[in-house]
Amino acid sequence: MPHKILISAGEASGDLYAAGLVEALRLRNPGLEFFGCAGPRMQRAGVRAVVDAASLSVVGLVEVITHIPRIYGEYRKLLRAAKEEQPEIAILTDSPDFHLRLARRLKELKIPVIYLVAPQVWAWRQGRLPLMQRTIDRLLCIFPFEPEFFARHGIEATYIGHPLTRLIQPSASRAALRQRYDIPNDTQLIALLPGSRKGEISRHLPVLIETVRRIAAVVKNPAPRFVLAAPPGTGAIGSNFREPVSGLSIQVLEGQTWDILASADLALAASGTVTIEATLLGTPMITFYRVNKMSWWMGRHLVKVPFFSMVNLVAGKRVVPELIQDNLTAERLAEEASSLLGDEAARDRMRRELGIVAQKLSAPQDPLEAAACIVEKHLKEELVHA
Repeated sequence: MPHKILISAGEASGDLYAAGLVEALRLRNPGLEFFGCAGPRMQRAGVRAVVDAASLSVVGLVEVITHIPRIYGEYRKLLRAAKEEQPEIAILTDSPDFHLRLARRLKELKIPVIYLVAPQVWAWRQGRLPLMQRTIDRLLCIFPFEPEFFARHGIEATYIGHPLTRLIQPSASRAALRQRYDIPNDTQLIALLPGSRKGEISRHLPVLIETVRRIAAVVKNPAPRFVLAAPPGTGAIGSNFREPVSGLSIQVLEGQTWDILASADLALAASGTVTIEATLLGTPMITFYRVNKMSWWMGRHLVKVPFFSMVNLVAGKRVVPELIQDNLTAERLAEEASSLLGDEAARDRMRRELGIVAQKLSAPQDPLEAAACIVEKHLKEELVHA
């Protein structure tokens, strides 16, 4: 009878990391059977999807409210599968609102929990810490400052390094990519990254469109080129944005984020995983983010860190500009972008700082190999005690 592992990820980055972990575990033990909440990469890696990860991809304290009935239904479906199949171990990846609730019930079922990508309780919602202490058997951290924080709160945590340091790989050289996108050497390429979720795109894209209009009006000879990096899937940017995007000659490319970043002179990037991708590729950037006004009002007093961008948090200082909530306007974003586009020395300084951050995110061993070793050790211990 094959040994079963429940594995769950609720968004695109978690799907990527969890799929890599599945592949690393399969190399060690081809007979393992995986099931859970899976996105397209996990499904391609052979995870049986009890729940599709796309159904959990919602951000914001208020935004999530209308999705609660559906998300609760998916939660019950996954929990029912755990009860019926009794996996030897569960691996939960990111998405703490969903997974910490699931971890509590898994603990009641005596299923050990390994958590990949630590909830960012060092930044906000530290009230989650007691639940984490009770429910998580091992926490795998991808940022270097996290294990010390969790150790102070009685949670066994291990820094494995950031998975993207080994996973990120453009399909060609910068020169070849610019040739592919028909970008002349003397033309600056600006990558537009509004986010991967529909809600993020709908909130950020109007600002980006107006920003492009403003930049195009002042930066000329030659005029910059704009490429919007959209997540895979037909109609990712929505029909209501197609006309203004087309009217400004913004090229839309789906599922090519790494290639676009590798060939860009500047990225305008929604705060999130893509800022780490830009860091590892050495792409100068301006970060931004906006949520529902009520979500901002409810959550802003809970934030306990000096920066919103993970790049700046890892650096311990302001390396990239941050335009958050009311500070995110087309005027401000265009000013910051035009300033950087016209200052090659400033972009070079930012690249050097990004290189230092990239080094901090790296570990001697492949992060997902390190994670697989830890999972394998726990799995063996569970089988011995079974």
